[in-house]
Amino acid sequence: MITQHRLDSAHQVDSPNADVRPHGEISLVVLHSISLPPGRFGGKEIEALFTNQLDWDAHPFFQSIRGLRVSAHLLIRRDGSCVQFVPFDRRAWHAGRSRWQGRQALNDFSVGIELEGDARPFTHAQYHRLARVLTALEAFYPRINACERVTHEQVAPLRKTDPGPSFDHRYLMRLLAG
Repeated sequence: MITQHRLDSAHQVDSPNADVRPHGEISLVVLHSISLPPGRFGGKEIEALFTNQLDWDAHPFFQSIRGLRVSAHLLIRRDGSCVQFVPFDRRAWHAGRSRWQGRQALNDFSVGIELEGDARPFTHAQYHRLARVLTALEAFYPRINACERVTHEQVAPLRKTDPGPSFDHRYLMRLLAG
């Protein structure tokens, strides 16, 4: 359930990397994947990145993203737990330079959902939580529907590859249909 543009079941951690949606429109979901450092799961690094508290010297990879200011609306961890960084009525900084169906500046009207993962298969717990989240979003924001769910690789194909080939679109669709 969504109350005041926040997912009731999510742990709330506010990110400063958000601002006002210019038109108030919410009509698209962009699915991403992330692991920090690459290949590691379960740590605090993703939350630290999205709240500008990442220790850039804690891992060699972090130097390549030093100073990055990004966020997502939600993070779904490997165990299915969910963290919300930005209320849905605000613009999170997740899609970057992107394009979908002739439109640009997708952050202006999309909800960004990060799945904790990499090239390995995502967990059943993540798919089940994602299906519940999508159902809640579609009920609360009627402009979002099955045609308005995309992946980062679809909206920035020359720049991004996430969530990648291990993301099982068919399994998610079965969960949403059932």
